[in-house]
Amino acid sequence: MKIVIFGLAISSSWGNGHATLWRGLCNALGKHSHHVVFFERDAPYYAEHRDLTEIPGGRLVIYPKWDTVSGYAKKELADADVAIVTSFCPDGRAASELSLSSQALHVYYDLDTPVTLDAFNTGKPIRSIGPRGLRDFDLVLSYTGGRAVAELKQKLGARRVVPLYGSVDPEVHRPAAAIERFRSDLSYLGTYAEDRQSRLDELLLEPARRLPENGFLIGGPLYPPTFPWKRNISYIQHVAPHEHSPFYCSSRLTLNITRSTMAAMGYCPSGRLFEAAACGAPILSDSWEGLDEFFEPGRDILTASGAEDTINSLNLSDRELDQIAKSARDRTLSEHTSEQRSRQLETIFQHARTSSGDLMEV
Repeated sequence: MKIVIFGLAISSSWGNGHATLWRGLCNALGKHSHHVVFFERDAPYYAEHRDLTEIPGGRLVIYPKWDTVSGYAKKELADADVAIVTSFCPDGRAASELSLSSQALHVYYDLDTPVTLDAFNTGKPIRSIGPRGLRDFDLVLSYTGGRAVAELKQKLGARRVVPLYGSVDPEVHRPAAAIERFRSDLSYLGTYAEDRQSRLDELLLEPARRLPENGFLIGGPLYPPTFPWKRNISYIQHVAPHEHSPFYCSSRLTLNITRSTMAAMGYCPSGRLFEAAACGAPILSDSWEGLDEFFEPGRDILTASGAEDTINSLNLSDRELDQIAKSARDRTLSEHTSEQRSRQLETIFQHARTSSGDLMEV
């Protein structure tokens, strides 16, 4: 198949979870002889941190403005089998209009479904979706499952919705040797987000205050000057993609925090969750509806609702943490890799082309 994608960014993973997911999917699709063309509008903050310049077996098109590339995009769509527009695509409406005029299968992939639905509910503009909502697309893929599937139909007019969850490329995220500058008792890798801050306060900052002899580590951009650092919390502003594995593997325990809109919706595992698990790191996560569909709490993953849970988790023995890490890695490799998601995509696209009824999750 030839698949044309209009997305946010694949060339830079700086503060951009979309990039990591697409890299794994494109790599897996390429191994299955599919040809991917990815259109990305250039942006200074991504250009300054660009860590990918080509897609193996595909093509990356970075353009300055839509009117400079629309003609070329139309040519690429002329023989495309599938056209995908994603959430937060800066030219999503124009790309949708062009894609819908082609003979390809028309797909919208919402990688930020809870954010989209929250914007709809509060009357905020949704930049990548036009006034007709999603009703003109043959298929809508949702990064979030559960009730989000029904709400995309009810509120945005989507006719067919199938969850396509996050995934990990185990060739990129895998067990690695510890690095001294990443050593800690508890680490957290994530871009600063105001709607994660209260959970970060509860699950990392407060435990750091109570455990002054323990070491804590935060990695990620955009933390403000007013952030309430503690003396035993180290900070690394940018952890390059090739350093993610040693980052996870250098701490006794790594923390996952879900953005509040996603946690409230449920069934929305972050990419970081699968990445850390694939690296063989023991994970402590906030809890939300549907988490047990991906990892079994107490066996594959530890969960926390407050500082006391974090402290109790840190008091577990290395043997107990290692067993939890192994269980999560085994489950991730069997259920949550980009290879498996690419196979699901093939089945979903085939079904969408041949079925007139609602699609089932595969």
